Amino acid sequence: MTAPGAWFLLLFPVLVLLVRYSVATLLSGKRTREQQDQQPPSPPALPILGHIHLVGSLPHVSFGTLAKKHGLDLMMLRLGAMPVIVVTSPRVDEAVLRTHDLVFASRPSALATEIILYGPSDIGFTPYGGYWRQAKKLVTTHLLNVNKVRSFRQAREEEVTMVMAQISKAAAAGTAVDMSGLLASFINDVACRAVMGRFFRNESGRYTQLRELIGHTSPLIGGFNVEEFFPFLARFGVLSKVVRAKSERVKRRWDELLDRAIQDHEEEEHSSLKPASDQDDFIQVLLSFRQEYDLTREHIKALLLDVFFAGIETSASTLDFTTAELMRRPDILRKLQAEIRSRVPEGQELVTGTDLADMPYLRAVIKESLRLHPVTPLLAPHFSTESCSIDGFAIPAKMRVVINAWAIGRDERFWEDAEEFVPERFLDSGNAAEIDFKGNDFRLLPFGSGRRMCPGMNFAMANIEVMLANLIHRFDWELPLGKERHDIDMTEVFGIVVHRKQKLLLVPKLHV
Repeated sequence: MTAPGAWFLLLFPVLVLLVRYSVATLLSGKRTREQQDQQPPSPPALPILGHIHLVGSLPHVSFGTLAKKHGLDLMMLRLGAMPVIVVTSPRVDEAVLRTHDLVFASRPSALATEIILYGPSDIGFTPYGGYWRQAKKLVTTHLLNVNKVRSFRQAREEEVTMVMAQISKAAAAGTAVDMSGLLASFINDVACRAVMGRFFRNESGRYTQLRELIGHTSPLIGGFNVEEFFPFLARFGVLSKVVRAKSERVKRRWDELLDRAIQDHEEEEHSSLKPASDQDDFIQVLLSFRQEYDLTREHIKALLLDVFFAGIETSASTLDFTTAELMRRPDILRKLQAEIRSRVPEGQELVTGTDLADMPYLRAVIKESLRLHPVTPLLAPHFSTESCSIDGFAIPAKMRVVINAWAIGRDERFWEDAEEFVPERFLDSGNAAEIDFKGNDFRLLPFGSGRRMCPGMNFAMANIEVMLANLIHRFDWELPLGKERHDIDMTEVFGIVVHRKQKLLLVPKLHV
């Protein structure tokens, strides 16, 4: 084929899209002024691209800057052919997540999630309906309820003990520790132990495979994909083939990992040598309820993926951000050390779940970290199933709505010293003492709210609290030689979960 011919084939879809856009613009010009005024306001946009050029590498920051610049708590953005409503205030949050919770309880479809999450058949991305309600009931009642989370206390503390031993070796040698990697490994081990029980240590390759898979999957199901912006071009296969191929590769690897884990449990289930256990792991629970809830193997794998994504990346990133902030602020670190060390009996090496009950400053530090660094800064998109009115604007059916938790958490209208790390705001004497993150206060929504609120909050907080308390209790911490506190880089990398770009290297000193 000649070069001009090849160029024509490449440009033809764009030309067709230009024609379509021009026709749509002419038709939209016939709307009445009253109809136009009913739509949520929108910043100036470019033809065809809309607001795509304003998204940037950190969409939550870009959206927050746009909303602040134009004074819009509710704004309509057009990302190519895809309209998106972005919410940037607690008042509008409440309208979406409480007043019209049922209207916005669904999720939009996306090619990557449909492939990787088996339909999808998970809880986080599945559209609202009968299957989702049953799956949510199963998870909240049998997997992530308070009693189940409490039953893993011994497992958590055993994993913490192993981490403390690793750090103690580094302290004795005077070497730096990659805290980002170590914290991720801890959360990964706790989650794997909850999901697979003793099977997770049977094969070391599963651990490495799991970490790699989470890293490869996160950008696919959590980012902004071009085929969603230009669905018309996707029909030509240029865009969708790339996403489909990547998603299929990732899914095959997940199948290999999860099928093997489920098979291990099924073989034990039918074995006469099955050991007695008073603590079933998540796979055992799901297998025991598969008939009652009519679960297929694909359903089980999708639900397990939710645990991995909601339980590993989010908790590991929260611990990493929190530890980094403490190292940047020695006064806060000393205050937290004083609280923890005064609450733990003398001579006791490990901080246990019982000790955590009376540590308000520890909870304030974590809460402040979740405010300033929400690891899911853009909550999973909601999808309207019917039209409604919010703030005097008409929200049509089949509309994506994104809540910018990051921007709300840093808005000076709702927080004093909004850009500063100030845990004291959440203490009894602070100006935000009454605010919690359980979905009741729309200024702080790290786990969301309403029907689609993350069911893994108790599991995540139990892991975060016990690890952070032990790190602070057992060791004093220094930066590597030549590094200063202001050198700690808080730059973020966007994905389904945001994480710090640079590893956090620290030198532990055993506290005597």
